[in-house]
Order: sequence, then structure tokens, then C-alpha cells
Amino acid sequence: MDFFLDDNNCVSRLFEEWQKYNSLIVAYDFDNTVFDYYHKGHTFGDVIELLRECHKLGFYLTVFTSCSEDRYPEIIKYLEDNDIPFNSINDSPEYIPFKGRKIYYNVFLDDRAGLSSAYTQLWRVIYNIRGLKHSQNITDVA
Repeated sequence: MDFFLDDNNCVSRLFEEWQKYNSLIVAYDFDNTVFDYYHKGHTFGDVIELLRECHKLGFYLTVFTSCSEDRYPEIIKYLEDNDIPFNSINDSPEYIPFKGRKIYYNVFLDDRAGLSSAYTQLWRVIYNIRGLKHSQNITDVA
């Protein structure tokens, strides 16, 4: 089996990247990942909760959307009105030394790109980070 078809390998890589950089870059789509584009009554509370947890851990969050820039004010308003954290739209963090047509991210949340798998993997990484931080706090106190 291809190495990264195993979720455990994906989680391990993400956790190792977090350990190395003390952060992750999470890209997420807007339409039908955090916003009900087709107005079908879908909610995205689980993904939004995950993004809030990522924000608490200091992850860089970028909206990665195919929307044109004229829609950015609408996107920003929606994100702010719904307390959905983001650092940029369609941009890699400034500290990434290379620029290209594709933004850089460690993990991508998108309704059309394996959302369930990426969502589960990212939660597993967060649980690992919390466990590590918890064990470090206990060690520091002792």
C-alpha cells in the first residue's frame, strides 16, 4: 500500500511537522466546507470547531478558495460574523520562503478533497499535542 494511504502515517507526519515548527498550516475551503453555498441547510459546526481548536494552538489558517477576489469581502464578513478564525485568503504565510501558484499547507480541509479523512487526522494530531503538553506540564510541576 502507498505510504500515505495509511492515516497513521499521515498523522505521524503532521505531528512531526508540529514538533519541528511548533505550528501547522491548515488550509480550508470556504464553499461547502464552512459555508452553505447551495443553501441546502447544511451546517459545518464540526469543521468550524476544529478550526477554532487549531487557532487556539497557534496554527496558521488560510482560506483556500477558487472564489474571485471580489468575493473576499463577503467571505471575510461571514468568517468574522461566525467567529471562524483565519489568517489569510489564498496566501501562504509570509515566513514560507518559496512562492508558487499553489499555496503551502500541511493539511487541507475541503468538501471535495477527502474532508472526513483530513478532519479525523487533524483531530488526532490535536489530541497528541494536548497529551504531550499535558504530560510536559505535569513534569514541569513535579
